[in-house]
Amino acid sequence: MYIPSIKFHYITLSLFATLSFFTISPAHAEQVVVYSARIEQLIKPMFDVFTEKTGIQVKFTTDKEGALLARLKAEGKNTPADMLITADAGNLWAAAQAGLFRSYDSQILKSNIPEHLRDPNNEWFGLSIRARTIVYNTDKVDPADLSTYEDLADPKWKNRLCLRTSKKVYNQSLVAMMIAEHGEAETENIVKGWVSNLATAPLSDDTRAMEFVAAGRCDVTIVNTYYFGRLMQKNPDLPLAIFWPNQKIVDDGGVHVNISGAGLTRYGKNPRAAEQLLEFLSSIQAQKLFAEVNMEYPVNPNIAPDPAVASWGRFKQSRINLVKAGELQAAAVKLMDRAGYR
Repeated sequence: MYIPSIKFHYITLSLFATLSFFTISPAHAEQVVVYSARIEQLIKPMFDVFTEKTGIQVKFTTDKEGALLARLKAEGKNTPADMLITADAGNLWAAAQAGLFRSYDSQILKSNIPEHLRDPNNEWFGLSIRARTIVYNTDKVDPADLSTYEDLADPKWKNRLCLRTSKKVYNQSLVAMMIAEHGEAETENIVKGWVSNLATAPLSDDTRAMEFVAAGRCDVTIVNTYYFGRLMQKNPDLPLAIFWPNQKIVDDGGVHVNISGAGLTRYGKNPRAAEQLLEFLSSIQAQKLFAEVNMEYPVNPNIAPDPAVASWGRFKQSRINLVKAGELQAAAVKLMDRAGYR
């Protein structure tokens, strides 16, 4: 009787230990896998809070947009990724066109994210806003002389304009949205005017363009707002200021905005956890973190921007749906090439 009892207890304890392992082992804890074109320092704070609130672990891989899209395409149904996070609506549109996303009809996301900042088919959603606006040299430009993006094509700005290269998606999206607003013919004339007014060949990035403006090598440029914020944090005495274009009349369009955003992958293995994460990223708590870590604007209109960002002033933004940044991107690239914008 004694030996069978020992065997029984041994078997019972072994079974309990095995079950306990599968219950608490981190390898079997609920998780979500994210591919992110945004660097770790810009996303990890949100992921850490999400894990603390839900117990769901977030595993993430960071890389360039193109590399992540190629990876998702190559992996197909075998991808471990549940979500893709990337900057610019043009990149999100490209991922949707490649069939990498699945639609998610969420009332939470619809409530938190304005319609023009999310895909009409619910395949991607904006998570933070960056405005592409005008920055000028305060020693050389009277802001009363500034008005619109289109006005920078006026001959009064001859040899006074600096621009980032047309090779960057940010400018491709800007021109695509202008095509949506004005049509190709008018937009091409505007871009030709910009090219005619350039003080120097297009520059490698937004920061370089602002440095040229601050040094007096040109007077005005077009950049993403967070680049302005970063540069002014490092060099607060630079003679630079933001001007919000296209604000004066009702049909003036408004400031061109773009987003960083996310979509749920078509073949993700953790769909419910991924949906929870996406909805969390649109919440008040996550939106405040988004706004603080990269000097961007919350996509959720109920959240105030970081005080440093708020100090730049309020502006009216364009309400054209950002899907146009993707749909018209190829047309924009061809147009800029015809206009001589390199």
